[in-house]
Amino acid sequence: QVQLVESGGGSVHAGGSLKLSCAASGNIFSRCGMEWYRQAPGKGRELVSTITQHGTTDYAESVKGRFTISQDRAKNTLYLQLNNLKTEDTALYYCALRGTYCYFSWGQGTQVTVSS
Repeated sequence: QVQLVESGGGSVHAGGSLKLSCAASGNIFSRCGMEWYRQAPGKGRELVSTITQHGTTDYAESVKGRFTISQDRAKNTLYLQLNNLKTEDTALYYCALRGTYCYFSWGQGTQVTVSS
């Protein structure tokens, strides 16, 4: 299974920016899409953004225009650029693989906290 390690979270004020990273243990972008999820306390896991193995991206309506998903194939790393952060973006952010044969182990997540 692919191991995933998230990083880059932190505490910022509303309107601020963060860039999250997800390091994968192997070359997977050619066959697997990737996703970012987030989970706030007491709530279910929410799909935030996806990118296919072909580079097609999609976003939850709540973050569209503010977040950008990207990948660096050479570094086997997925990114999520978070701009104009809002308090409702506060959550633990996880990355995941998607697609046939794209097995993975969940990482620890990275915490994003946005204050007013």
